[in-house]
Amino acid sequence: MNKEWLEIIKGIKNIHDSKEFLPLHEPIFDEKEVEYVTDCIQTGWVSSVGKYVEDFEKLLAEYTGVKRAVAVVNGTAALQIALKIANVKKNDEIFVPSLTFIATANAISYLQAVPHFVDVSKETLGLDPNKLENHIRETCRTHNNCLINKKTGRVVRAVVAMHTFGHSVDLDKLLDICNRYNLVLIEDAAESLGSYYKGQHTGSFGLVSALSFNGNKIITTGGGGAILTNNEELADYAKHITTTAKIPHQWEYDHDEIGYNYRMPNINAAIGCAQIEKLDEFLISKRDLVKQYQKIFSSIDGVTLFTEPNFGKSNYWLQAIIIDIDKHDHGTILNLLNKEGIMARPIWRPLHELEPYKNCPKSDLEVTNYLKKAVINIPSTPLKGRVNR
Repeated sequence: MNKEWLEIIKGIKNIHDSKEFLPLHEPIFDEKEVEYVTDCIQTGWVSSVGKYVEDFEKLLAEYTGVKRAVAVVNGTAALQIALKIANVKKNDEIFVPSLTFIATANAISYLQAVPHFVDVSKETLGLDPNKLENHIRETCRTHNNCLINKKTGRVVRAVVAMHTFGHSVDLDKLLDICNRYNLVLIEDAAESLGSYYKGQHTGSFGLVSALSFNGNKIITTGGGGAILTNNEELADYAKHITTTAKIPHQWEYDHDEIGYNYRMPNINAAIGCAQIEKLDEFLISKRDLVKQYQKIFSSIDGVTLFTEPNFGKSNYWLQAIIIDIDKHDHGTILNLLNKEGIMARPIWRPLHELEPYKNCPKSDLEVTNYLKKAVINIPSTPLKGRVNR
């Protein structure tokens, strides 16, 4: 182990005030979560009906600036329903980054649609609008106001933009492309609650968007997700089909289509209500963590802490370092950090390399293939001493 990395390891542990194992991201709870969950238990409203579900949905809508939020069991379910209510059909192709968690593509596959992988930008780690447009011009044609993949003959229906680690993609450029080619924009905002693009919250630009509240997200409900939209009709439909498409009635069980049992339980929403009350404090702490990481990584050549693009304000959900692969070995750094009790992980294996998706259509993925060898995530939990507990 060289002296430079010894100092980096010491610096990371000092920042987090820990000599023990440092997880990548852990939740922070206090008496407020206990109070709300206890209320659920004592009243008996712990399942899919209760005041906390409605309260959490209202808080999410207010925070993100959208008209409606519909709480569901997890982020994957949120994205699946977002795609469904956006009229994604069987055999439609959906432009999506290959550099994302597999849930992004799985949600497409659940509807028997087809992921079509597009390269990402080094500036955002998300979909590159310029590469997307070039790829469309090379591989697609328009017919009857639809975009058609010339090779497969399938309709290309939508673009799913994922805001990687909380950093916004260039939404203006993507919206322009979607408008010109009659594509629906759907935001996978699973990682970007508390992130903004030019002053407007991510997840409020697409026709529909999806959030995740998994245990490692910036706020958590234990497990959970939400659908965001400014379309009241689509929100009503999302709520209907995520509650088994049951027609409201005092006692009758009548269902008008095949629905999904995806409603978030009240006890999970209670945790979410307590968490969102602390979200602004988490965000302040996250930015403090960025400043401290910038200081320690500025001392080592060939390693850069990834920071927000100039058009966005990131929640900095997960901190990422980008290594110069000519100067540092990716695997060696991962082994070293983990051996020293600092949880570090590579970015996801690109989806086009995975068995279920290796035969999907794709563009040139030069940046995606580079970043898989250059990105390392490091501990990103909000600094506990800087969050009121």
